[in-house]
Amino acid sequence: MSPRNIEKDLQQREKRINHILDSALEIIALKGIGSVSINHIAAAAGMSIGNMYHYFKSKDEIISEILRRGQSSYGEHVSQLAEQSGDALNKLLLLSESWLALENNWAYTILIHTARLSETSSEEIRREVTERFTNNLGPVANIMEQGQKEGLIISGVPLELAYYFVSLIQGLTLQKMPGAEVPIRAQARSIVSLFAVSLHNSKRND
Repeated sequence: MSPRNIEKDLQQREKRINHILDSALEIIALKGIGSVSINHIAAAAGMSIGNMYHYFKSKDEIISEILRRGQSSYGEHVSQLAEQSGDALNKLLLLSESWLALENNWAYTILIHTARLSETSSEEIRREVTERFTNNLGPVANIMEQGQKEGLIISGVPLELAYYFVSLIQGLTLQKMPGAEVPIRAQARSIVSLFAVSLHNSKRND
């Protein structure tokens, strides 16, 4: 097989894997981890269970890969954001806007929480999800610390502020679940303003 054909096959395989993961994400978020089998995921992806086994051997493997890819991608994004130039408030604004703009963020957020809380999740999945979540708070904490040095972010332990910030955004995205969506649009600037030093306090401290 020529290198070109090998590359084409790899691209096609990755495309199918992404389709499986996207299909699995929404059906698991809607029905719950315990109520979905690998057969349900195969049906949602429009393929036979035999073909499914060419890509994934179990539901746990699918869930683990969805979470690994999503959390790793988010971790890389927020790390790059923390290291780029600009003030802390602008970085938090960009982070909020990018998260709120994701169409399936509600499904991903539900999966993160249910994977950690459901008794049907393996101990390995729960441990890995919690570890990645905690590690991903680090870059956000760095942004909070930067903002405090700039006099732009409220006082407090940076890691705790990062935890509150991320938890707030995730909580808001849970309200976007189709069929139960709260008809209020979350505004990135309003979220960031909760962590910003107010103009009144800034003037008083000058």
